[in-house]
Amino acid sequence: MNILFFLLPKKNVEYVLNTFTIRQTLEKMEYHHYTAVPILDNQGKYVNTISAEDLLFCLKDNKFNYQETMQVKIESIKPLRDIKAITIDKQMDELIDLVTNQNFVPVVDDNNYFIGIITRKSVITFFQEQFKKQQMILNQNNHDE
Repeated sequence: MNILFFLLPKKNVEYVLNTFTIRQTLEKMEYHHYTAVPILDNQGKYVNTISAEDLLFCLKDNKFNYQETMQVKIESIKPLRDIKAITIDKQMDELIDLVTNQNFVPVVDDNNYFIGIITRKSVITFFQEQFKKQQMILNQNNHDE
């Protein structure tokens, strides 16, 4: 199965640019109720993912005040976890390896341009539907006997 079946395209994904400030990033995450968002550079290439946890520890460790959060760029923050992206040519088993440990998997092309994400929920929902179909077939076969 092609992993693009699960793709939520870039136009439907909230992300931040690496030039965003801590404040801009926090506001975007709060508005959309996200705990993590992809970071892109100005060319649209995937850089990493920033989480609320990353921002919280940064604020705690540096004791930034409100004014400073409007000046410090998120590119200066080192995320606690390196959220791996997957290229569009990868197989399903590679996607499952990543989505098992990440809420979403960023998807990039061969030049590292961000094209969207695959959510853990979409993969689980697909397999849940497949399981239900198999159960219906088994139940029907048992009933026919």
